[in-house]
Amino acid sequence: MAFEELNISKPLLKALKDLGLTQPTPIQEKAFPVVMSGKDVVAIAQTGTGKTFAYLLPILRQLTYSEQRQPRVLIVVPTRELVVQVVGEIEKLSTYMTVRVAGVYGGANINTQKQQVYNGLDILVATPGRLMDLFLTRILQFTSIQKLVIDEVDEMLNLGFRPQLLGLMEALPVKRQNLLFSATLDEDVEKLIENYFYQPHYVELVTRGTPIDKIIQQAYHVPNFFTKINLLEHLLSANKDLSKVLVFVKNKKLADALYKELEQLFQDEIGIIHSNKSQPQRFNAVKKFQSGEHRVLIATDIISRGLDLQDVTHVINFDTPKEPGAYIHRIGRTGRADKAGTAITFINEAEKEFQVKIENLMNKKIPMETLPKAVEISEELTAEEKPEKYDKNLKKFMKTIVPSKGAAFHEKKEKNKKTPQAGKRRQESLKRKSAKFNSIMSKKK
Repeated sequence: MAFEELNISKPLLKALKDLGLTQPTPIQEKAFPVVMSGKDVVAIAQTGTGKTFAYLLPILRQLTYSEQRQPRVLIVVPTRELVVQVVGEIEKLSTYMTVRVAGVYGGANINTQKQQVYNGLDILVATPGRLMDLFLTRILQFTSIQKLVIDEVDEMLNLGFRPQLLGLMEALPVKRQNLLFSATLDEDVEKLIENYFYQPHYVELVTRGTPIDKIIQQAYHVPNFFTKINLLEHLLSANKDLSKVLVFVKNKKLADALYKELEQLFQDEIGIIHSNKSQPQRFNAVKKFQSGEHRVLIATDIISRGLDLQDVTHVINFDTPKEPGAYIHRIGRTGRADKAGTAITFINEAEKEFQVKIENLMNKKIPMETLPKAVEISEELTAEEKPEKYDKNLKKFMKTIVPSKGAAFHEKKEKNKKTPQAGKRRQESLKRKSAKFNSIMSKKK
């Protein structure tokens, strides 16, 4: 099927032609008429299959010219990078249309964002936290929202946005169209759909959790952190086919440690991205990786959701994720747009149970490879890998030498006693915000 066979307007067709796109992907073809019908939609498709255009095309097709200030379409995504990406895609598709769009996220000047909202919008793309911050200022109102898109909702819940997301669902007009697009669904998401969606139509192209067939999956059993370092260095040095590599790790601390280990050997080829990096640093890391200036990008799962990175040849899971859905999202960064890709996973003894869960979700085994002979097996363990020691005799000894109270354990002067004022102030601030939100909601009712 060509785009001309769908009910797409001439301005959109012209924009698609400029982008070199002539045929919709399966998810775009199947979702378009359902979204156009006005029904609530839950679309499940593998990462890299064009989910963003699948909801943007019908939304832009139905969007009419308006001069009202408050947005009519709200798109909620988990990360700042995805906000920027979705806004960019809207701008590409609306080249020949008059569409006012803005993206808002934390870490940026809220006053600038308030001014953008005040100037008037048709479409607002936002992360949940900053969205609710703007709503509480009352500059942003939800009364005109006709369509809500939730992209990668499971990641929002994982990032701790549950209160903001539930508050948003309660604050929106009852009469609206809900659209949810994701590569995976879990029980929490199903519960959200059950509570807030009205008879949703499911557009499901593949069994949930099935990875893209074009991705070649491999795995190594690796005993510890430093052996994983040795294996990663070997793969990057020995195989020049690893020309654009995403290395995923489970947390920011591990990302920094890995970067420090690889920096000297690959200093001009490696970048890092995680939530502790400033916004300019994060955007710059993605830019250098996209342009090919950096061959390797070390990332936490923040980048595995929705961000469209072109021509990633390999994804390396330095650790095996606990959640099988996270594995699907990670490896989905390669093998995109009909191109082949390879996903390599390092699995230590403790992570073997995660491997079983992933294989059960996919209903297939991950092929295991033998460690190359050139890779040194390290005996060194990190503090996290060292077994905990418990010496009951030492515990008894400590009890005998620590006095209950004496000269060295004098009472502090009253003025030197610390009180958790900062924690109290934070709790009071949260209470005030909650009260303000409840006040706004009661007035709306």
